[in-house]
Amino acid sequence: MPDTIVDVLYDPFVGKLVSAAIGVLVVIVFVRFLQRTIAQRIQTQTTRYSLQKTLSFLSYIAIIFVLAVVFSDRMDNLTVALGVAGAGIAFALQEVIASFAGWIAISFGSFYRIGDRVQLGGIKGDVIDIGILRTAIMEIGEWVKGDLYSGRIVRIANSFIFKEPVFNYSSDFPFVWDEIIVPIKYGSDYRLARTILEETAHEIIGDYIEEAQAYWEKMVKKFVIENASVAPMVTLIANDNWLEFTLRYVVNFKRRRGTKDLLFQTLLERIEATDGKVAFASATFHLVELPALNVNLKSDQ
Repeated sequence: MPDTIVDVLYDPFVGKLVSAAIGVLVVIVFVRFLQRTIAQRIQTQTTRYSLQKTLSFLSYIAIIFVLAVVFSDRMDNLTVALGVAGAGIAFALQEVIASFAGWIAISFGSFYRIGDRVQLGGIKGDVIDIGILRTAIMEIGEWVKGDLYSGRIVRIANSFIFKEPVFNYSSDFPFVWDEIIVPIKYGSDYRLARTILEETAHEIIGDYIEEAQAYWEKMVKKFVIENASVAPMVTLIANDNWLEFTLRYVVNFKRRRGTKDLLFQTLLERIEATDGKVAFASATFHLVELPALNVNLKSDQ
């Protein structure tokens, strides 16, 4: 028995196993140390998350490298077998491989990052995790009106970016253009109505204009795109029922619903304060002509 134990201890393969285990342990401990250091020193959540995910991925590569170095003398006999097996595995796991390729494209192609609001395959939400195979999204919308969370977390295969368009609401330009329509009754002071809309827009959205303009100037330099105006704009059309004012404005993608609520509330207050000079319109129907009525009275007597 002692000879057997000694033989096992001096077996070169056992020595390689021990070396591999020590190497893997060193990599894990070192990566965990770096992740804790990052968590303590970096306050920005997005940056901290990205660095920790990158370290995790690098640790996998380091572990594979350690195992390859330790067992390099045994790899030669497996080359042919691994080649044949690899072809079969690649065919069977083509979706997995495509998802891994998608993860590489997402990481280096600026499709989206943690915290971005995106739409993938009709699913809209905020990106909360980017894994090697799947992207996790906190869904917004569906049965909830407006840009509010529904509470569902949706996981989408990374291979999706090669099949469908990727809509990003916040990558290079964290603002969106939105509109509200205000119907004003005929006979109202339409000049005063326009002034109320313009003043309200500049008061509530004015803080966004300078920041949005700076972002838009970067967009113009980066892409071949029109140098559009980010200032609020009021337009008017006259239809059969009312004067229809449209207020177009730029707003932070996460504050769209709250901004619209504040705009309508302020407009209601200011239009009511005009004492009837400006009034909201509602659907009205004008009866042009009554159809002819034929009444026949019959007597039994």
